[in-house]
Amino acid sequence: MKIVRKHHRVLIQGITGKQGTFWTERMQDYGTQVVGGVNPKKAGTVHCGVPVFASAKDAMQTDGGFDASVLFIPPLGVKAAALDAIEAGAKYLCILTEHVPVRDVMYVMAAAAEHDAHVTGPNTAGSVTIGECFVGFMPAFNERIFRKGSIGVISRSGSLGTLMCQNITAAGFGQSAFIGIGGDPIIGTTTEDALRALDEFEGTEAVVIVGEIGGTMEELAAEYAAGMDKPVFAFIAGGAAPKGKKMGHAGAIVMGDKGAYQSKKEAFEEAGVTVLDTPSHIGAALKERMG
Repeated sequence: MKIVRKHHRVLIQGITGKQGTFWTERMQDYGTQVVGGVNPKKAGTVHCGVPVFASAKDAMQTDGGFDASVLFIPPLGVKAAALDAIEAGAKYLCILTEHVPVRDVMYVMAAAAEHDAHVTGPNTAGSVTIGECFVGFMPAFNERIFRKGSIGVISRSGSLGTLMCQNITAAGFGQSAFIGIGGDPIIGTTTEDALRALDEFEGTEAVVIVGEIGGTMEELAAEYAAGMDKPVFAFIAGGAAPKGKKMGHAGAIVMGDKGAYQSKKEAFEEAGVTVLDTPSHIGAALKERMG
């Protein structure tokens, strides 16, 4: 996967909406290089100090085009907007929307693979490259939550990811990058994808995974973690959830033994990953492993 950096040019699809406007301004303040937005009804205007285009394809025709697109788009409009960005040549899409129809998500993922585009989400809170830029709606600007450091963080959940980052900062550490992968059953970036990216990301000395019950992403990530030189820590949400009960995210549902808390915990422990009982334990665990 690709980690968005400060030199990447970012397009905001749905920039003129309430959330699109608010978070575009926050991204710009933090350092994200927002170069334009998309709203067919307001093409030709200027919003948040950048031009608004009728489509991503139109935005790509301008000098420099764009590298990444962030989608503040309603569920039923995501497919068309994502395909517009992918066909325009975007190499990175951050799909924030939840409740996107599964068939639409499958179509978008197939198109992204065909065009060599990378997707995070749907149902992601976005990602943060601390001290450089962020995409989505993570509170990158809050210094009590995010501080420049060497801990990479991966999370299905935006709220639990935020809590984990806050605990890391409170313990005197900081983050290199945060990757929100999203909580839907079908997503463009897996836990393993994000783990590989952070393992290779400059300045990252350890990685914290905030996982959930449901699916097998954590077990697959554990296989990769077993071969890493950097320490890996993990918290798995939903340990007390009964089988067949969806918890929080559409992807957090256990059927039989598949995706159960115990299987994830055992896979991580066998790989040498430190498994945390609660997010509040991350400070002590980091100090013990890293000094």
